[in-house]
Amino acid sequence: MPLSFLLSMGDRTIMEKKDFWKKGAAVAFWLVVWQIMAAVMKDSIVFVGPLEMLYSLGEQMQGAEFWQSVGNSTLKIMGGFLLAFFCAALTAGIAFRCHWLKILLEPVIQLAKSVPVASFVVLLLIAAGSENLSVFVVFLMVFPMIYVNMGQGLEHVDPKMLEMSRVFHMNLWKKFLYVYRPAFLPFLLSGSRVALGMSWKSGVAAEIIGVPGHSIGERLYMAKIYLNTESLFAWTLVVIVLSVAFERIFLWLLKTFGGKTWKGEKEK
Repeated sequence: MPLSFLLSMGDRTIMEKKDFWKKGAAVAFWLVVWQIMAAVMKDSIVFVGPLEMLYSLGEQMQGAEFWQSVGNSTLKIMGGFLLAFFCAALTAGIAFRCHWLKILLEPVIQLAKSVPVASFVVLLLIAAGSENLSVFVVFLMVFPMIYVNMGQGLEHVDPKMLEMSRVFHMNLWKKFLYVYRPAFLPFLLSGSRVALGMSWKSGVAAEIIGVPGHSIGERLYMAKIYLNTESLFAWTLVVIVLSVAFERIFLWLLKTFGGKTWKGEKEK
């Protein structure tokens, strides 16, 4: 193994450690500022500090209802996201091959991208009730994002690679892996990053409006009703943690599917 390679790996490790401590220091700084602001304001109804928030979170985590709410919301929101992801990717692939289908779907996609989340929530609440409201809302929010990004990726397939696949008589699976996959994965990854964050925002917003039982949205709604700001902040932290965790897991799986295509991306 070349000495230059070992030195470059060592330099990269040092830089990563420095970045980690810098980011940690930045987070610690803002946490201290947050706690000082809460101490100065002295109004627990309007604003609370991180210590009060964590204390409230710790109390709620001891109850079974907390985990039931987290589990129900996670299953519905991530279920809606995964359903939309695979349906949109498949539909985009078919539309890429069938131009008439792409034209037919264009007005529907534009409508889904333009209509506010609240309008979808109210309409679906009337039509389907509140029980699975977050699944439908997340699906409608995520589908156009993945569809558009997947379609753009397929349109960026290198014509020279397509010509090579025809010359070497590649079968459909190999053509997908070595010609289409490197083209659409960057777009799909970019769209998934945005869609994952939007899925949690729209899903929880739908639950707050519909107030289904044993959900994160119901807990946030009850915190508002009883002016329990500590609980409001605690549940907001739960949503942030879940959103970040599932984003990293899903993107890691997507990069793994990309294979060598994402070697450089994994090292960032």
